[in-house]
Amino acid sequence: MNIRLVRGKTVPVRGGAGRTVHAHEGRIWITEENGADVILETGQSFRLARPGLTVVEAFSDASISIR
Repeated sequence: MNIRLVRGKTVPVRGGAGRTVHAHEGRIWITEENGADVILETGQSFRLARPGLTVVEAFSDASISIR
């Protein structure tokens, strides 16, 4: 299931350790609680490593999936 995000929209992910965020379109910023920040471009993926809160924000209109 894809999630459409307009620029500036955020999606909170709680307890996401082990899940993968994939950027299908656009540019997104991922910040994990007590972790590093990651920027993904179209076609890139990132596996979440932290069990706390993760926030995904769209730097441009974007389409993502979290599995």
